[in-house]
Amino acid sequence: MKNDTFQQVKQIIKESSNIVFFGGAGVSTASGIPDFRSATGLYNKESGADYSPEYMLSHTFFMDHPEEFYDYLRNNLYYPKAKPNNAHKVLVELEKMGKLKAIITQNIDGLHQAAGSHNVIEFHGSITRKSLQKLYMEVL
Repeated sequence: MKNDTFQQVKQIIKESSNIVFFGGAGVSTASGIPDFRSATGLYNKESGADYSPEYMLSHTFFMDHPEEFYDYLRNNLYYPKAKPNNAHKVLVELEKMGKLKAIITQNIDGLHQAAGSHNVIEFHGSITRKSLQKLYMEVL
């Protein structure tokens, strides 16, 4: 069954020329970045904080506790040494072939762009943008 599904997906990609990839945390786990909800994910990791990770990543928490927000972000979501993995690289190849038209990602790690993808829509923004880094420095 698993092989049948793989072959079906392979055939769909072969016949397609207008693909949009929707992705999230699972794409970057092979790069050493944890996901959120798995047993070893961010939401199950002991942070030592007085608040839940979900709350610490909320707009409300950011507005009420900007320094703690950025500390949590830096310590739990910023992986500057992470490199694109095979999933990121395959998407680049599909884009070069003219099949992949866009990537819509929930990830904030910038690995799609680091791999070479061009049309990336970052649903939750990016931790790699200078504006976020500048804002972080202003809060400190």
